[in-house]
Amino acid sequence: MSVGQWVKTGFVLVTAVICFVFADVSCAQVQTQTITKTGNPKKEVTVEHGQVVLVEGNDLVIKMEDGSIRHIPNVPDSARIDVDGRQVGVHELKPGMHLHHSITTVTTPQVVTTVQNVTGKVWHVSPPNSVILHLEDGTNQSFKIPKGQKFNINGQMVDAFGLKKGMIVTATKIVEEPETVVTQQKKITGTMPAPPPAPPADVPILVATTEAPTAAAEAPAAATPAKLPKTGSNLPLVGLLGLLCLCAALGVKLLGVKIGV
Repeated sequence: MSVGQWVKTGFVLVTAVICFVFADVSCAQVQTQTITKTGNPKKEVTVEHGQVVLVEGNDLVIKMEDGSIRHIPNVPDSARIDVDGRQVGVHELKPGMHLHHSITTVTTPQVVTTVQNVTGKVWHVSPPNSVILHLEDGTNQSFKIPKGQKFNINGQMVDAFGLKKGMIVTATKIVEEPETVVTQQKKITGTMPAPPPAPPADVPILVATTEAPTAAAEAPAAATPAKLPKTGSNLPLVGLLGLLCLCAALGVKLLGVKIGV
């Protein structure tokens, strides 16, 4: 008889064949089977954008898209970032670079079912709730009997009250454990800052140049003597000449008088 009742925890008694055995017999080996049932995975992608503000040693400061400042200390030297198709380390990052951090999270629900078949000899029965089996390792283990469970004994269906000490019975332990498997994949990419825009073609370009100073300073031009202001006239000189002429004439006259005497 096959019993199809499953429970998440505890033990379920499943009878395949139960027979009367009054002699000492050894118990069969324990068989364990694990079945994993996987549900539909859920995928979530998160992308963060930022701009490099400062790189000092292995410390990185990034300005995020929302304006917040994020400090990432002790970035390992082995970390690599794909910048325009080239793998670079933290020491090659420059202020102004744009970084993009994508995180792909996959959540997969699973149910792990462990089925353990144990064959033992009935040691004690407490109908209708439980039975104790003597296992091959010399230990006794108690199993719960599901409500309404029937057993096939020599072609006759009996309940837990029909079990007797010394019978060989097979017990199946079924444990279902739901679990969630979460995997993450992180990727960081970057781009160089855009170059400044080129000026329009129809706008003239002015280039400022600076002349180098000459080796020796030029000598200052010779100073021109200052010209005195014109403050006098020739009238005093004319008067002086007239006075001299008058004196000369007077002298000649006096000299002529003395000669005549």
